[in-house]
Amino acid sequence: MHPVEESGEAELKLHAALMESPRRAVSEPELQSVEDKDAEHNYRVILKFRDKLLAAGTIEGCYMSLFKGTVDIPPMFVDQLAHVVLRNLLDGAEDPLRLRAAELFYREQKATIQEGHALLADLETVEMHASGNRYGSIGRLIVEAQGDLAKVDLDVLDRANAAIYWERESRHDTVISVTFGRPALDALCQVMQAWIFHFLKLETKIKPVRKIEEAPWAWHIGLDAESSAILNQLWAGEQIDQGRMRNILAIFALQFDDPSAMRADIRGRVVYLALSCTPEGTVHMKPQNLLTNLPLNEA
Repeated sequence: MHPVEESGEAELKLHAALMESPRRAVSEPELQSVEDKDAEHNYRVILKFRDKLLAAGTIEGCYMSLFKGTVDIPPMFVDQLAHVVLRNLLDGAEDPLRLRAAELFYREQKATIQEGHALLADLETVEMHASGNRYGSIGRLIVEAQGDLAKVDLDVLDRANAAIYWERESRHDTVISVTFGRPALDALCQVMQAWIFHFLKLETKIKPVRKIEEAPWAWHIGLDAESSAILNQLWAGEQIDQGRMRNILAIFALQFDDPSAMRADIRGRVVYLALSCTPEGTVHMKPQNLLTNLPLNEA
């Protein structure tokens, strides 16, 4: 079928007009003239996102504005904004572990825990290759949770082999360990510190901890929905069964360099963070929680 007949003349005209002038206003009659109603819907979604970007003026401003009410753009766009921000934020970074850890901010991960090891692999890559061939070993281990870690050859990034990341960055086929004491966990802390400073201009120190010693603690932030739910229940004194507690992959302690930036009633106290997987083993980090849920002094 000829492209004009397949796409529709009105759609092609609108597409050409937007390519020539991406910021141009699009009228309701123009949108309604698109014959393919799925395409019309897609244009509305994209234009709504574009208008948010234009109104905010900056990528960061647009990102922050999304969480002041109901998020009304597709989650993919939220992740893409985080990706763009981190690409700028980490430009020139020489530590591959920091770059790989930063992928948690905008790409879902698949977690597996075996014999005390907590490994994260890119979810999309795992799903693409779980059936075998090139990356089958990752898929078999992480999707099916079979085999012995000591017997399976995985490309787990560590200090000794971190350089392989540079040639494979776009393939998303490396694995990191978020087990306590592993360097990738420290790298994730550094990225979170840089993320907070970039948006809020606040210096913080974040470090991994084995568990929360305080009872009760002053403040917590879940870095994903599962962590938020578990921490809320624990803080309220509810019992969590051990099976669900094993969903928690890592716990962090955050402290402000300047305690006066905190709410007065908990000034100087530790803020605890947690990263978890769902019961199905998916990790979907919400980096916006680091910005919107901090106990900041309103002044």
